[in-house]
Amino acid sequence: MSLKFFSPIRKTLGLRLSGYFVLFTLGGLGLFAATYGLLSYTLYHRDREAIHSALTEYAEAYHRDGIDAIKEKVAESGRGGALAFFVRVSDVRDAFLYLPPQWDEEFDLERLTSAGADAASWLNIRSKDSEDKEVLEITSLRLADGALLQVGLNSEGRLDLLEVFRSTFAAVMILVVVMGLAAGAFLARRALRPLRDLLSLLRSIVSTGELNARAPVTGTGDELDELGKLFNITLDKIKLLITGMRHALDNVAHDLRTPMTRLRGMAEVALRNDVPAEQLREALVNCIEESDHILAMLNTLMDISEAETGTLKLDIKPVNVGKLIEHVVELYGPVAEEKEIIIITAVPQELTLSADRNRILQVLANLLDNAIKYTSRGGRVDITAALRAQQVVVTVTDTGIGIPSDDLAKIWERLYRGDKSRSQRGLGLGLSLVKAVVHAHQGSVDVVSDSAHGSRFTVTLPA
Repeated sequence: MSLKFFSPIRKTLGLRLSGYFVLFTLGGLGLFAATYGLLSYTLYHRDREAIHSALTEYAEAYHRDGIDAIKEKVAESGRGGALAFFVRVSDVRDAFLYLPPQWDEEFDLERLTSAGADAASWLNIRSKDSEDKEVLEITSLRLADGALLQVGLNSEGRLDLLEVFRSTFAAVMILVVVMGLAAGAFLARRALRPLRDLLSLLRSIVSTGELNARAPVTGTGDELDELGKLFNITLDKIKLLITGMRHALDNVAHDLRTPMTRLRGMAEVALRNDVPAEQLREALVNCIEESDHILAMLNTLMDISEAETGTLKLDIKPVNVGKLIEHVVELYGPVAEEKEIIIITAVPQELTLSADRNRILQVLANLLDNAIKYTSRGGRVDITAALRAQQVVVTVTDTGIGIPSDDLAKIWERLYRGDKSRSQRGLGLGLSLVKAVVHAHQGSVDVVSDSAHGSRFTVTLPA
């Protein structure tokens, strides 16, 4: 089978999570090895201590009553079954004084004669059966009369215990590994299902470009569920931005069509051979005006986009609010006088704020321009400013035609112009720029309006 088949499997996160369980299993095997070594060491030294204790016991019995006492003690220990301890006694000439026949049948004891004189040494005598791993561990003691006492213990009990321990642990580990891998794969697949759904949704969006689909949200409140919620919120915002961009482009195309048409018409007039010089000059002037109108629209759109995306560069400095409002009123004074509109200001002279002077000037100029534009002849515009809770609050109130309630939420949109404003010349970008610049200064702008009393715009900026 080709190894390419396993390539996608190796890359799955579920298999990686299962791999962590394998590492845990390897750790368990290491722990087993340490436990097995400690157990084996403990049992080994326990047997050695038991042999030493028995050697001392048999030696004391021999000193009291001779070889018969040893025979009696061996007989007592063997009544319950097999002999517990191997016991051999030989004289100074290495002749057997006592050796139970059972041991000679199981183990090759010829080495004992050659090593008999080496008292207090340890000997390991292997079983006659080559397949049997058990050994007879023997130590020696030279007695007072020159006889040699040898006592040993069969390692069969210790080896059997260790074998049971190994078998039990192996069975348990195999079961744990198999069940762990299966459970790990199942739980990983179940836990990562939202992520797979999210990946499937992303592939669908990339292939179709459709933004209406949403990631399923389980409501569990875990990280993957939170990821799904944030992804859906992101899709909503992206769709809203795309819709806004399409709407803005449609409006720009619509608003540019008229000045471009006029510009082309005036250029065609200027290209005629029989046009007087004065008419040519007028056509060129009109072309420049229309070009300025188009450039103003594009520049304002750029300013709004930069302000909304946080890339608008602001030259933050202390600004005297009173002088700034006074400057704006001077700019629009002639227009107000022409319509016999009174502009009244109430601003403390010492009031200041930290802001970009030119950008705040744009904000106030657009608000005052709208107030004058939509206020009838003989009306009034009030501009006030005050410091409230470490914030500078500027209000522009007019006695104009007001804004219909249905249009209040839409006046901040780019290129939006209500029915009552269609008769007035403008770009439909002034209030969009006001909102974007104010928000770029970490401030807010609100409006209250009705047809009976006019409109009041309130700008709040950090002092």
